[in-house]
Amino acid sequence: MNVLLLNGSTRKNGCTYLALSEIAKVLNSEGVETEIIQMGGGPVRDCIGCNGCAGKGQCVFGDDMVNEIIAKAKEADGFVFGSPVYYAHPSGQILSLLDRLFYAGGSAFTHKPGAAVVTARRAGTTASLDVLNKYMTEAQMPVVTSTYWNMVFGPAPELVEQDKEGLQTMRNLGRNMAWLLGCIEAGRQQGRIPPQAERAHWTNFNR
Repeated sequence: MNVLLLNGSTRKNGCTYLALSEIAKVLNSEGVETEIIQMGGGPVRDCIGCNGCAGKGQCVFGDDMVNEIIAKAKEADGFVFGSPVYYAHPSGQILSLLDRLFYAGGSAFTHKPGAAVVTARRAGTTASLDVLNKYMTEAQMPVVTSTYWNMVFGPAPELVEQDKEGLQTMRNLGRNMAWLLGCIEAGRQQGRIPPQAERAHWTNFNR
């Protein structure tokens, strides 16, 4: 089993990376392989709503990391999406990425466990978690929780390290993710397969 952890911060070893690393350490101790994908400071295109990805499983734009991550997502068993909080919202970079990942490669995420993690100096964390969780709930992904909301506090990594409860929350999230992955695998061995969703109705509010 393996979990992809996406760092939606431009800072390679910043607060979000520290939170994701705490989760990864627990997953590794539970026998789950991990990979932290660093977005970095390079440009990421926004989705332009062209629908060119329909039925292709990849975005029409291949000049950034989106299609590479979709390919990795197809092989992954679970996901953690991490972001710093900017103006009570996830980073614009990770939202552009997730829009395109889920539009173009949504089937790579369906029915796989996912979690959102945010880091902040002070406020905006719950609003940011709400935004990130919506990607997973629309994609039929079991959302992995912890013993508190999935957040850590501190404007710098050395201050995040002082947030003992926040890091504890990350570790408990890792344990819950490993447990759920094990449950899904046990069910698969017993012949339990994901349900097929109904798709017959797709309506607009004005008709």
